[in-house]
Amino acid sequence: MPRIVPPNAGQPIVDARGRPHQTFRAWSALVSRQGIITGSGTPEATVDAPQTSLYMDTSGAAGSVLYIKRDTDIAGDTTKGWVLV
Repeated sequence: MPRIVPPNAGQPIVDARGRPHQTFRAWSALVSRQGIITGSGTPEATVDAPQTSLYMDTSGAAGSVLYIKRDTDIAGDTTKGWVLV
């Protein structure tokens, strides 16, 4: 996962039309992907996420609720590579 560096404080985050600048949009997208992903059931082969992402199974039993995306992909499939923590 890339290091999160905030946008330059001296640069406006929106253009003259009020639309976000590309640098701010890229930063916002990166920050928004840092939260824990939640869902019901295992994320393996169903949830596409960058390496180091966390996933919480809301229907899981004790000891089987938290997963980490350890591998970027398995055989080119980016929905695979999740490991139960």
